[in-house]
Amino acid sequence: MRRFCRTTSKTRTSSLRAAELVLLLLVACCAIAACGSGSSSSSSSKTTIDEPVLRQLPRAPEPSGAPPAQAGTSTSEQRAYLTAVFHDTQALWLREFGAANQAYRPAGLTLFSQAVQSGCGKQADVGPFYCPASLGIYLDLNFFRLLQQRFGIGGFAQAYIIGHEFGHHVQNLLGINRQVAAANQADPAGENARSVRVELQADCLAGVWAHSVYQRGQLTDDDLNQALRTAQVIGDDFQQQMAGHRVDSGLWTHGSSALRQQWLKTGFESGEPGSCDTFRQ
Repeated sequence: MRRFCRTTSKTRTSSLRAAELVLLLLVACCAIAACGSGSSSSSSSKTTIDEPVLRQLPRAPEPSGAPPAQAGTSTSEQRAYLTAVFHDTQALWLREFGAANQAYRPAGLTLFSQAVQSGCGKQADVGPFYCPASLGIYLDLNFFRLLQQRFGIGGFAQAYIIGHEFGHHVQNLLGINRQVAAANQADPAGENARSVRVELQADCLAGVWAHSVYQRGQLTDDDLNQALRTAQVIGDDFQQQMAGHRVDSGLWTHGSSALRQQWLKTGFESGEPGSCDTFRQ
């Protein structure tokens, strides 16, 4: 079971606490939440991960309309934007699964502030997360507000985070979570390495969604750079450096900033779910 970090120090300045909170929430937003992949445990001794169904999903369609637009920063506008991105992403994966003759179970959406009760238990100040037990995506409005205020990151960068959480939903439905849990049980020493591949795959699947929504000229360099900046900030090497530690890839669970950026771009440029086979590369 993965647990989320929380800010605990009361002796630092308020500005430092705020910066730490954003960084910690950025880490949380891309974790398989609380009950995580452990909810799909298996007694299999298999230690390799195969994703034939992922490779059967067709190439994402080219954009056919305008992407969801964030008109402002008020709470109501923020909720409307996040909801629109959620439904657009859901529609893509419903289409993809249908084209591959795979059953699709829709993800649920919960918008919350500070704390929420999910199928993975009660969570507080955790940022966005996916809960496999309830097939739910939970979006913390305070997290997105801090992301905008402290880093100036909004729009597509926020959409990328939602796309990443949908990536975990796809993994859950395709049984990748179960395979990873079984492999972790059989080979605990390889758990961190597999976790990295899980997270990079979710980044790539977020890029696949973006391919279906944004025309090549419509998604500006600034939009993509903001998303890549978000991917950089949540990279394990960045987090270790921010904490003043030596970069140690053996401790990574999400992947380096460069790898996260690479896989997001891979999904966006190819539009092919099969290109997101991080376990074979």
